[in-house]
Amino acid sequence: MSDTLFSTLENRLIHCQKCPRLTAWREEIGLVKRKAYRNEIYWAKPVPGFGDPKAKILVIGLAPGAHGSNRTGRMFTGDDSGKFLYPALWRAGFANQPNGFDIEDGLSLSQVWITAVCRCVPPDNKPAREEISNCREYLLEEIHLLQNIQGVVALGKIAYEEAVRIFQISAEEVPVFSHGCLIKRTDAHPWILASYHPSRQNTQTGRLTAGMFDDIWKKADKLLF
Repeated sequence: MSDTLFSTLENRLIHCQKCPRLTAWREEIGLVKRKAYRNEIYWAKPVPGFGDPKAKILVIGLAPGAHGSNRTGRMFTGDDSGKFLYPALWRAGFANQPNGFDIEDGLSLSQVWITAVCRCVPPDNKPAREEISNCREYLLEEIHLLQNIQGVVALGKIAYEEAVRIFQISAEEVPVFSHGCLIKRTDAHPWILASYHPSRQNTQTGRLTAGMFDDIWKKADKLLF
C-alpha cells in the first residue's frame, strides 16, 4: 500500500479536534509537562499508528500515555508500558531492538502495526464512549490500508471489545475477556488474541509478568501463516 495513503491518514489524524475535552487535556499536559521532561517539546497531538505497513498482526492499545507517546509522538514510546512492550516484541522477533525511547531511536517493527482505540491522552486513562466512537474512523481506515492483517492482539479489555465491535463478531463467538483468550479466525474476520495491558498497574503488581506477555507473542506468531 502506498506510503502516500498512510501519510494522508496521519496528517488528517494529527489535526483532529473532534473531542474538546481530550484536545484541551493533551495540550495542557504539553504545556505544564513533567519535571523530568521540562526541557522537551511535547508532541501534544493525536498519535498516529506505528510499524510495518505490511503487518500481519494489528496491536491495539487503549490510548497514549500522558508523558509517554503524548510527549514523544510514537505509540508506546517513552513510558513504562513501552518499556515492557518493546522488549517483548524484540524477544519474539517482531522488533529490531528492545528499546524505544523516542522517534529518532532507530526502532523498527516487522509484521506488526501498533495503534490504539483512542489517539489522544484521556484524563485518568479513561476515554469516554463518545470519544472512542469519534476515533473509530481512524482505526477503520488503518485496517483498510493494512491489507495483510491476519490477526489482532488486543491489549486490555477496552481494546478487545473495540476489536470485536469493529470486526462485527457475533456474540456467540466472543469469550469473556481474559488474558490469553482467543477468537478464532474465520472468512469474515481475523483472529483476536487478548492480553492484559502492559501498564504499570499490571506489570508492577505481577498481574502481567514478562513470561505471560512472551506467551502472547509466541502464540500470535504461531497463528500466522
